[in-house]
Amino acid sequence: MPVAAETGPRLLRTPGLLAAMVMGAAAFGGWAVLLPVVPLIVSLSGGSDTLAGSVTAVFMAATVLTQLGVPRLLRSWGHRWVLAAGCLLLGPPSLLFLVSTEAIPVLAVSAVRGTGFGMLTVAGSALVAELVPREMLGRATGAQGIAVAAAQMVGLPAGLAIMQHWSATPVFVLGALIPVLAVGAVMRLPSLYPRPAGALRGRIPLSVLLVPWLAIAMAAAAFGGVSSLLPIAIAERASLAGGVLAVVSGAAVCGRYVAGSFSDRVGVGRALMPALAFTCGGLALFAVAAAQDGTVIILLCAAVIFGFGFGAVQNESLVMIFTAAGPSRFGAASAGWNIGFDAGTGFGSLTLGAVASVAGYSWVFAVAAAAVAVVPATGGLVGRALGGWRRPDRIES
Repeated sequence: MPVAAETGPRLLRTPGLLAAMVMGAAAFGGWAVLLPVVPLIVSLSGGSDTLAGSVTAVFMAATVLTQLGVPRLLRSWGHRWVLAAGCLLLGPPSLLFLVSTEAIPVLAVSAVRGTGFGMLTVAGSALVAELVPREMLGRATGAQGIAVAAAQMVGLPAGLAIMQHWSATPVFVLGALIPVLAVGAVMRLPSLYPRPAGALRGRIPLSVLLVPWLAIAMAAAAFGGVSSLLPIAIAERASLAGGVLAVVSGAAVCGRYVAGSFSDRVGVGRALMPALAFTCGGLALFAVAAAQDGTVIILLCAAVIFGFGFGAVQNESLVMIFTAAGPSRFGAASAGWNIGFDAGTGFGSLTLGAVASVAGYSWVFAVAAAAVAVVPATGGLVGRALGGWRRPDRIES
């Protein structure tokens, strides 16, 4: 117990970690405030459902394309400048929504903001891995995840509430200002560049990435389906759907930190299968609830179990990739993980939406549960054939 008691204060005393958490909360808070509002205002302004949906699609496409190049930017600019540029690209362009909500301007601004978001996601994850010693990596990524998730839990409903009570104008202003405030936290970070390659050069082997990458991609795809389709599945009880998604977010916060603590104490990779089992169990309960027209108790149990598993999968898959890649490739590892998360979320929303239109909402969650269970397991077999994921006792320093 004495060791555990000292871990929290020691973790928060790590130079730069608190500034990184503040930066992450501010940047992702600014993103969350606008996430549901921009498509809605486009729709209310007369845009089609296709245009409203394409706003988020363009944003995420720009995010993923940018993430591919961020490791190179980190080597050239260092973490602080990449993060500062990401904040400025994500925030201030939101003011252009005040000028026009026509199709072309909105899509162009969304692409610029997605570029900034891509820089923030990769550089922010890699930064935390650079700041803390190996024995606290799991808890550090969990703590950063809590800061980001808490900001999203506030920002997502706040943006809609402000718009409904006043107008979209203050939401656009907040979306512009909050990421700018994150620049102040960025300037308090130590000046860091990715570590020299040393003995590890080239790309990370596929066998290293496959299992954790498939795990986060499939879990994120399931989350994309839940967040996009659950409100439609129980559309007659919109407030209940909002509450269920809030429970998912809260449980995910707990799952991230519990998985991080477990990983630091017991070993990297050991929490992944239990985390996937929780995720599958929650999705199965969502399928049952959808078939029974949204029983409240089952929905809440599903939200807790799914959210906890999803948060644990996030943290464990990220730590697995960081540990196997080593410090010289933290940037590439962060890019790979974030691409899996963001692409999985978008792909899940699209694919599971097609399932809903053909077979109904209960099948959406059943198919998602099957994918989470089967695809990472298949990836494990392939990974072993390619050389296997290694669980080193330590990574090089």
